[in-house]
Amino acid sequence: MSLPETTAEASPFEQEVAAYLATYPETQYVDVLLTDLNGIFRGKRMPVSALEKLEYGCFFPGSVFAMDMRGNVVEETGIGQDLGEPDLPCFPIPGTLVPSAADPELVAQVLLTMSTEDEQPFPLEPRNVLARVWDMLKARGLHPVVAMEVEFYLVDRERDEEGALQPPRSPLTQKRDTHSQVYSVDNLNNFADILAEIDHLAELQGLPADGAVAEAAPGQFEINLFHTDDVLAACDHALAIKRLIRLVAEQHEMDATFMAKPYEQHAGSGLHVHISVVDGAGNNLFADADGEDSALLHQALSGLLGLMSDSMALLAPNINAFRRFQPGMYVPTQASWGHNNRTVALRIPCGDDDARRIEYRVAGADANPYLVMAAVLAGVLHGLDNSLPLPAPVIGNGLEQEGVPFPTRQSDALQVFAASEPMKRYLGEEFVRVYHTCKYDELIEFERRVTDIELEWMLKNA
Repeated sequence: MSLPETTAEASPFEQEVAAYLATYPETQYVDVLLTDLNGIFRGKRMPVSALEKLEYGCFFPGSVFAMDMRGNVVEETGIGQDLGEPDLPCFPIPGTLVPSAADPELVAQVLLTMSTEDEQPFPLEPRNVLARVWDMLKARGLHPVVAMEVEFYLVDRERDEEGALQPPRSPLTQKRDTHSQVYSVDNLNNFADILAEIDHLAELQGLPADGAVAEAAPGQFEINLFHTDDVLAACDHALAIKRLIRLVAEQHEMDATFMAKPYEQHAGSGLHVHISVVDGAGNNLFADADGEDSALLHQALSGLLGLMSDSMALLAPNINAFRRFQPGMYVPTQASWGHNNRTVALRIPCGDDDARRIEYRVAGADANPYLVMAAVLAGVLHGLDNSLPLPAPVIGNGLEQEGVPFPTRQSDALQVFAASEPMKRYLGEEFVRVYHTCKYDELIEFERRVTDIELEWMLKNA
């Protein structure tokens, strides 16, 4: 197609399209992507000629945000067939037009956001839920600076005799990665080609990602995204890197999974959030003039701990996610905090005063980044809005000390979430209702299934 004209009258999106097509003139298609409640991309592939008109919107039904993990609309939400499945306008998010990892030369991708018919942010879209909470903090002159760390497994497509997942074979040795060690450089060398391709494509997409780190479990890796004061972009990047990793793994005849607990015997995968708060001049408000924890930091910690139980339905969005919370699996099992301590839920990493921050270590890698970040910002607000006690910091192994319990069953977490007045206030009452309805429907569907282990244990013995 011919390149769009770039004139003084060209809109920012027209300029973005022109610059993109000048760099990738062979582009034939564009994937337009909308993120649902589960952090799953919904969308369609369009001819590149449609890019010029995309600025004026395309349409998807609002019921996209009432879907379960399988893509079925949960009609009990009342926003599906009861309303006639009406379409709502969706518009491209500036700066998200990038090459797709599926085929960078021929396929582009762009993220969308949904509006109401009167051009207001659609309140059930997770990205808009996050924007709402972020605005509440900015209105107080407080500006979060955030970063995300995402863990994942590379998995062999061949299953074992019992149908279970297997670690991948090293491309160098064709042996399975069964003896991985945390931070192992040799393990990274075994998967150098796929990790190098991930790094290359992340650079093409403008994703501020660090190199992969080998985790303790076989075939497990972590990707770190750099800190930014653009909270929405941080989550855009987290979702984009997950899609990129999945597509690259497919091309190498592997699967990449962000499932929270894919292996019974190995550690689960987490989504860790780092957050600090700065003022309008960029000064870190989590450290005081003497270089110690500030009062604001302690308020934020008290709010995050106080709202952790209410947030669990977002941090662990399905029944598998709760299998991650087990002793000895490198995951916090209660609400706690401490300095330079990886056994707690809220860690204050070591570093300079300018880098004083909280690492929120509870969410699973399968959680929706927008909703995890919304829960974190809501927790900070909760601490500012209420005078809450802050327990003493944990010294030593927090997994072996008493702390404030949070729900480790999905049914309990959903019940607490649905009744949470702070969540309704910060995230929106209608969002809380719809999210609870969708997730409760998923849980009921899962629990009605009879599993193999039930038959093994009970068929002849019950």
